[in-house]
Formats: sequence, C-alpha cells, structure tokens
Amino acid sequence: MVGVKGASDAPPGLVRPLDLLTKLEYTIGRPGHRVTAEAVASVAGKRMASAGSLARRTTPSTDGEDMGTSTTTFEAGVRSRRVQVRGLRWWIALLMMGVTVVNYLDRTCLSVAAPTLMKRLAINEVDFSHIVMSFQLTYLIMQPLSGRIIDWLNIRAGVAISIVWWSVAQMLTAVAVGWRAFAVFRALLGIGEAGTFPAAAKVVSQWFPPRERTIAMGILNVGSGIGAIIAPPLVVFLILRYGWQSAFAVTGALGIAWTALWLLLYRAPEEHRWISQTELVHVTGGDDEQITARDTNENVWAVVLTQQNFWGLAIARFLSEPAWQFFTYWIPLYLATERHMKLRDIGYFAWLPFLAADLGCLFGGMLSPLFIWLRAPVLTARKLSASVCATLMVFAVFIGRAPTPGWAIVFFCVAAFAHQAMSSTLLTLPADLFPKRAVATANGLSGTVGGLGGMLFTMVVGVVALKTGYAPLFVAIALFDMIGSAFLWALLREPMRASTTDHRHQDLPTR
Repeated sequence: MVGVKGASDAPPGLVRPLDLLTKLEYTIGRPGHRVTAEAVASVAGKRMASAGSLARRTTPSTDGEDMGTSTTTFEAGVRSRRVQVRGLRWWIALLMMGVTVVNYLDRTCLSVAAPTLMKRLAINEVDFSHIVMSFQLTYLIMQPLSGRIIDWLNIRAGVAISIVWWSVAQMLTAVAVGWRAFAVFRALLGIGEAGTFPAAAKVVSQWFPPRERTIAMGILNVGSGIGAIIAPPLVVFLILRYGWQSAFAVTGALGIAWTALWLLLYRAPEEHRWISQTELVHVTGGDDEQITARDTNENVWAVVLTQQNFWGLAIARFLSEPAWQFFTYWIPLYLATERHMKLRDIGYFAWLPFLAADLGCLFGGMLSPLFIWLRAPVLTARKLSASVCATLMVFAVFIGRAPTPGWAIVFFCVAAFAHQAMSSTLLTLPADLFPKRAVATANGLSGTVGGLGGMLFTMVVGVVALKTGYAPLFVAIALFDMIGSAFLWALLREPMRASTTDHRHQDLPTR
C-alpha cells in the first residue's frame, strides 16, 4: 500500500480530508445550497479509484528498495509536474464559445454575401429562401441524431467530427454556380453544425452546477453573436478584394484550425489534468442544489419524449426560433432591398445587432441567478427570466416602421438583445430537466422542433417580402417569443428528484 504521511502529502489521486473540508467551507453561507453525503462520496469514490491505480504504478521495481522512499519521491514528482488552473470550468466555457464563433461565422457568411450572389448568379428572394431552408432542413433532422451520438460517444470526439464536417462543406461552397448547388452545400453544412448546441448543453451539464448554468450558457451563446459580428466586415473585405468564393474558403479553413485547439485542450472534468480537487467536487456535487431528474433504465428517447417538460420547452423553441433565423439570414438582404444600403455600408453596420445579441446572452445568463438570489426556485427563476426577455421583444414591431435605416438597426439591436437573452434560458433548460446521459439528446430534439419553426417561417419570409414587404414579419416575431414564454409557465413542472438509492444504482457498473 502507498504510505501517506499526512493530508498535504497525499498524491492527487487520493481523497484528502482537507479537500472535503474545503468543499464544506466553500458552500457554507450559499443560499439554498446543501452538501450531501452522496455528492461528497461520489467524488471521493472516483478519487479512491484513481488512488488504487496510482498505488499499483508506484510498486518498486528493484529488490530491496525502500517502498516509502520510492513512493515519496514519486509523489513529489507528480505534485511538481501537475498544473492546476483556477476556475477551469470558465476556461472550458470560453473554449466551447469558440466553437459557436466558428459555427456562426460560417453560417452568417451566406447572408452577408447574399446581395452579391443575387446580382451575379441571378438569385431572387424565393431562391434564397430555398437555400436557407436546405440548411434548416438537414439541421433540424440532424440535431437529435447529433445529440444522441454525442451522448453515446463523447463531447470531445463529437464536437471535433462536427467542426471538420461543416468546415469542409463551407469550403466546398466556393465552387457553387447556382442556387441549387448552394442548397446542396448548405444542406451539408447543416448536417455538421447540428451538433454544436447539443454538445454545448452537455458541456454545461457536466462542468457547471445548476446556479451557474445560465451564466455558462450565456457565455457559450455569446459565440453566435461574435461569429455574426466578425462575418460582415470580414466577408465584405474578402468579396471586394478577392471575390465571393474566397469568403467561403477562408471561413471554412478557420474551422479546421479550431478543431486542433479543441482536441488539444478539452477533456471531461474527471479526466482533466488541470482541474483541482476542490473544483471537481464543486462541479460534480452541484446537482443537489436543485431539480435533478430521476434517471431510469429506459431508452434515452423514451426518457425525453414522454415528458411534458420536453414539449413545453420544444414549443417555446418552435416559437422563438423564427426571430433568430430572420436576424441571421435576412438582415443584410433587408437592408439592401428595403433600406437601399450599399454592400460597404452593410459591412459597416450589419454587425451591430449581433453585438447587442451578445450583450443579451450575458444579460439573460445573469437573470436566473438574480431571481435565485431573490429566493425563487430554480425552475421559477428560469421562467421569470424568459418572460422578462420575451417582453422586450415587442420592440421588433418598430423595425418596419423606422423612419431611417439607422433607426431600423437600433430596433434590430433591441430585438436581438431580447431574443438572445431568452435563448440563454431555453438552451440551459435541458441540463435542468433531464438526466445527464440524455441532455444532448433532449437539446437536439427540442432544437429540431425549434428548427422546424424557423424553417416554416423562412418559407413565409420569401413570399411575404416579395408581395407585401417585411413589416408583418416583424410583428410576428415580436409576438412569438411572448407566446413561447407563456407555454413555459403552462407546461414546465419540476421533475421528480433522484433518490439516494437511484444515485447509488447509477454509480454501479453495468454489465
């Protein structure tokens, strides 16, 4: 056996009493939080298993060598080589945010290039809506499949496969010569990008306790706005300097580069060499803070689809997704056709709504913790947060009535802020409502329903824009989010808590 002189001399694999005491001290005074024996024992069990492996590796290889001396030397070497990053979970959130940046940079590239493509390739609004719908169709079909693959495989490999797939599809778009070819390549893009937000939901469920999840999801969701902010000036520069094909080739290549960084830095909490024991206990012991869905031996699809909570979330996403689809794909085209702005001016100003959207992500992420601090139950805090943000969406009504292009952009900014603030809550809910093994699947399935709403709205946009203009569309997206928040109140219920027995059974190995 490994000799341990004291708590401070124990190797990293061992559970040290000081670490568990630190965890207890860390949680004293946090409103609504309590430390359970199961939470501490779960982490302790994992550390003891690691300790057993470590003990076997420290067996002396030379007869007569003093085991205590060998073990002490090994422990000192381990401690000297180990790097611990303070607040590692927030760095993981930033790493995943980078994935969403690349995702939306590639996605938004098409909308910025749309005015140029319509002129040079004779594409009209209806053709463009077909191109967008081809992406949306494969995206909504693949979201639950991608979520299931990520739940079954693992986040690290699943995200890497997704990025490589969609980056190659983005680069291939440079050879398209008509709207049908664009539709094919955008469909391929949708297959790859469908894995992003199911993976994000699972990252949040694994790396953050419930009170921190909306903040983390807000940070991850900021990436969508950053990608859309970078796209207008970058894509316009590339089109004016090198031609529209270069915009798709360059943005696709950036995704390949990010894949390497992702594979280098991401690991699950229990496997990450840079996480401290205190943070690991904080991360893995946090489920007891709030609602924890009872897990069963049922099939993952059955766990998700049979719950009323899933359908409340799915309907809310169905109604909210049209607004974001419009902002992502139609703002540059609207500014060009309705407000008669030139491509260079669009490059200067079309990124502003997405900057506002990023601020909304952070605002929405902070609302739930605020309501929790005010003693609201976690699920109630989520509903209140969604309702506040949905109410702000009323400003979308004024976009079509704005007297100048500048004012239209201002109202776009307010609406994008409100929508993404609400999105931070909706994307977090799967981690609150479902067992961890089903989080990515639940996110993917609800995302499919949301994508269906976005695709149906896109079908309407092209026709309405040609016949009557955009004003009725802005009224619709202003109302949809408010109706969606009402469904959250009507259908979401706190899931049944996992019992102590359930926790113990989940820790048992399966045969």
